Amino acid sequence: MIFDAIVVGLGAMGSAALYQLSKQTPHVLGLDQFSPPHTLGSTYGETRITRQAIGEGTYFVPLALRSYEIWRELEQQTGERLLTITGGLFVGQEQSDVQMHHKPGWLRTTIEAAESFGIAHRMLDTATLQREFPQFKFRSNDIGYYEKEAGFLNPERCISVQLDQARKNGAAVRTNERMLSIESKGDLVTIRTDQATYQTRKLILTTGSWIAESLRDTPYSNLLRVYRQVLYWFAIRGDYRQYTPDRFPVFILSDREVYGFPAVGGPAGGLKIATEVYEHSTSPESVNRIVSQAETQAMYEQHIAPNFVGIGPECVKSAVCLYTMTPNGDFIIDQHPTNPSILLASVCSGHGFKHSAAVGQILAELALEEQTRFAIQAFRLARFS
Repeated sequence: MIFDAIVVGLGAMGSAALYQLSKQTPHVLGLDQFSPPHTLGSTYGETRITRQAIGEGTYFVPLALRSYEIWRELEQQTGERLLTITGGLFVGQEQSDVQMHHKPGWLRTTIEAAESFGIAHRMLDTATLQREFPQFKFRSNDIGYYEKEAGFLNPERCISVQLDQARKNGAAVRTNERMLSIESKGDLVTIRTDQATYQTRKLILTTGSWIAESLRDTPYSNLLRVYRQVLYWFAIRGDYRQYTPDRFPVFILSDREVYGFPAVGGPAGGLKIATEVYEHSTSPESVNRIVSQAETQAMYEQHIAPNFVGIGPECVKSAVCLYTMTPNGDFIIDQHPTNPSILLASVCSGHGFKHSAAVGQILAELALEEQTRFAIQAFRLARFS
């Protein structure tokens, strides 16, 4: 059998692409070397922030808005709850150039994006922040951008639902099967795995932190860097009800490079809070997945104690995930530089999951129609030349 498309890597982007492909044709195959959802890449940890005004660049906003629509469509189809609206509180200094995801002026761009696209929001001065959100410790001259429709996605559930829907539409899904080689001849791509050989008209690589291997021996071989990030759940010592999704928003303290979520795991489950570190690159094979006590203590002293009321110092649990970064924090969505029958998507850079549903649609359109209705010029490889 010759497939219309094969997707390799079934995390956030791959599961979305396979689902969107399966809506158009049943002759599609999804492959993964593990059994997604799993804890070895970038897509796990119970919650991922979603927001509509994107401080990483206004050209991301259409992807975020379309993804909201797709999540709601999937919820209606399946009865699963994927998207929880909590509101989003994004705090910083108005003219700050502190970078988030390699983007300076993140809060300023967020506000501009909200105004440009008519996204519902409120601006809060320091006094209002202190009155409405006493769970935080604010600095003088802090301003807050509060987005009504921001919230969080359950990444594991999103992946599972899209794979299940793809199967129902007739797609084949094979997990715990590792791709070994790719060969092209004419208009067909042949993929050999550790279990079988497949042929397809279009190959989509959405292999997350493993995708750098696909750019080896091209002008972009050094484009991507993988960074180890740690997620922490710190104990709640205050009134637990003040931290639940109905009272506590997802948040980003942009000048302090801290983000987090309301409590979803019960009084003993802790509050999920994280920061971002870009000091040393790693690889998915060599990354240290053990979080040390020294790391946890430093996180509490540097980021928890100065910024929160009633949180820690006990850490309930922690986990390691991976960011795959381009130099400017933008995505890669393009043909492979040496083979137009292969599509590449590296859509992480620390802020990818919220866009993943729309990226799946883009990849399906490119694979089946060789064009997309979305503007993706910013995500072409040529932008990094």
